Order: sequence, then structure tokens, then C-alpha cells
Amino acid sequence: MAMTMSKIKKKAKDLGVEAGTMNKIDLIRKIQCSEGNFPCFGTTNGHCSQPQCCFAEDCLKIVN
Repeated sequence: MAMTMSKIKKKAKDLGVEAGTMNKIDLIRKIQCSEGNFPCFGTTNGHCSQPQCCFAEDCLKIVN
């Protein structure tokens, strides 16, 4: 199930990431960086090399 923007903003807040007026993709990429992942949301070619990323499933759905 795709994460809603409110859930993404809550996750950002919990991590100390300032959401401001960022769009969903930019905010997810900033969260990815703060968690030690590559900021690659939405750029995959159908394969994710970071299965530990909490956005991996949503990312693959966008591309496929």
C-alpha cells in the first residue's frame, strides 16, 4: 500500500527532516538520505538494490 503524504511527513518529522513545501518525491529522497539510503525514489528501472528502504515497494510500483 502506498504511503500517503501525511505518513511521509510524519516519518520525516520523526527523523528530524524538515518537510517544508517539498513535493512528495523530493521529501522521500531526503528521507532516504537521512536513513543512509541512496536518494533514488522513482528512478529505478524495475530493480531495487536497497530492499531495506521503506519506500522500495512504492518506488517499484511507480516505475512498473
